[in-house]
Amino acid sequence: MNQPFKFYTRIRVRFNETDLQGHVNYAQYYFYFDEAVTHYFEAIGYDHQAMDADQTDMLFAESHCNYKSSARWPEWLRIYVRIGHVGRRSLRFEFEVRAEADDRLIATGHIAAVTTSKDNFAPHPVPEKLRQAISRYEEKAPAGSSDPNE
Repeated sequence: MNQPFKFYTRIRVRFNETDLQGHVNYAQYYFYFDEAVTHYFEAIGYDHQAMDADQTDMLFAESHCNYKSSARWPEWLRIYVRIGHVGRRSLRFEFEVRAEADDRLIATGHIAAVTTSKDNFAPHPVPEKLRQAISRYEEKAPAGSSDPNE
């Protein structure tokens, strides 16, 4: 897929997310990625309730983050997310984290998720409704944010 990012969500760095050096602690970026995935699913119209209706869950099987620059409190960040690949039973989310004020690249990363049965976490095909929602959104959506304060 590797298309431009069409979705982002805004996150303000909180003081407790910084370390003694005054920049965002490396582990926080995974929380930012996770929040961006949640908002991405809402934006494409396949939220947690839709996943429940399909008796599907997702387990994160792999994650990676490349740190490019430092973010500090109280900066606003834009967490961009897109689907890089949809497999038979897996999805790959790709991320960019940029400072809102100057657009500098803070981090990039990805998460590979496996779709499972909600009941027993056995591997389960990616639901067709999710495939369609991703396809519709990624092909037609303008760049945007789920943040109502923007």
